[in-house]
Amino acid sequence: MPHISFNPTTNQLLQTYDSWDDARLQQALKKSHIAQQLWANIHISERAKVLKEVAAQLLAQRDQYAKLITQEMGKPLREARAEVEKCATVCDYYVQHGEAFMRAEPAQSDAAKSYVAYFPLGVVLAVMPWNFPFWQVFRAAVPALMAGNALLLKHASNVPQCALAIEAIFRASGLPEGLFTTLMIEVAQVPKVIASPHVHAVTLTGSEAAGRKVAECAGQHLKKCVLELGGSDPFIVLHDADLELTVDAAVASRFNNCGQTCIAAKRLIVVPQIAEEFLRRLKIKVASLKLGDPMDDDTQIGSMARLDLRASLHSQITDSIAEGAVAASGCKPLQREGFYYQPSILDHVTTKCRAYHEELFGPVATVIRAASEEDALRIANDTRFGLASSIWSTDTARAERMAEYIQAGCTFINGIVKSDPRLPFGGVKASGFGRELSRQGMHEFVNVKTVWIR
Repeated sequence: MPHISFNPTTNQLLQTYDSWDDARLQQALKKSHIAQQLWANIHISERAKVLKEVAAQLLAQRDQYAKLITQEMGKPLREARAEVEKCATVCDYYVQHGEAFMRAEPAQSDAAKSYVAYFPLGVVLAVMPWNFPFWQVFRAAVPALMAGNALLLKHASNVPQCALAIEAIFRASGLPEGLFTTLMIEVAQVPKVIASPHVHAVTLTGSEAAGRKVAECAGQHLKKCVLELGGSDPFIVLHDADLELTVDAAVASRFNNCGQTCIAAKRLIVVPQIAEEFLRRLKIKVASLKLGDPMDDDTQIGSMARLDLRASLHSQITDSIAEGAVAASGCKPLQREGFYYQPSILDHVTTKCRAYHEELFGPVATVIRAASEEDALRIANDTRFGLASSIWSTDTARAERMAEYIQAGCTFINGIVKSDPRLPFGGVKASGFGRELSRQGMHEFVNVKTVWIR
């Protein structure tokens, strides 16, 4: 099947690309392996120069790349610009800190001298999603390349132009051929890539189902893997929260990227004392969101990325309403060109509802009413996911104590969850394992080698 670039806002076919056959794929894998062996022997300061140029290219052509993102997956243009800028920041971060992260560290032992050294692992396959078509790729690629690895990109099939544009950026910035390669392959070909002796590890950002398949395949071939999967992040509002700050944050977190974000505040868990006032304010803010053409700088809600995604979301919503939830606002698709869904609030969600147990990947805020602060914590952990979480309270010491008990890869107190190059990012439970970004993310794809000298 071809890779199709399709504008979800205008229903316009933009471009098609033929999938590679196995012969072309095997040629690319061999080329990547050879290029990586040479790259690993280049001093890390020289690798940093390439990444510095990548950052410069991103900023110089920010508007061009942002327009491409918006055209291929519907993200509002101003959010797409911010995404490109964030890609430049991750380059800058590893230019500044990558060499220190890879420096050997002395270790005390019974030897005259012993230390821990870090060496590149080899070729890393990155299976990436469409919702942040630039950021997700750069988040995986930059630390891997800085460490001396090569990267093979299997991008989502609906953003092929973004995938090829990213490869062109690296090549134009001086990265040797073969070190970053976009694989125009089908999902069915991914196991062959993982099984290849030229590939040494795999990282995936995507659905829980995709993560299970990749982990199974990687396990069969004893390949290292990192998985960043779905999330149903709790957003706990305590009785003493600053409601103006908290409601603004809830709307910004939940409706960014049309709600198609793994770390969005998906479950708004509120205690009884402030539940009604929180909902009143939330409805006002959601009603004021501007929906429209994502190329318009004033637009806050664009089209969803695909028709099937909108249909799946609406099925979850209608089932949840039938199971007792209340449509506080919206909760229906819009009859207009593109795949638009009305910014929505689903209230009184209980354990009987699909919306309680499943990740909603679209512009719908789920409100769950807790019986108490202790019950809010119980609800936060009553999910198979464990990506991120946030707590909102003016008593930060109490919130920090509460954070210790939340089963998630991170907890933000009085702040919107975000991925930051300076902090490790990843989840627990069905949200995956391993970490991206920071020092820990760079070390996921290195050989941590002990050296002992008598």
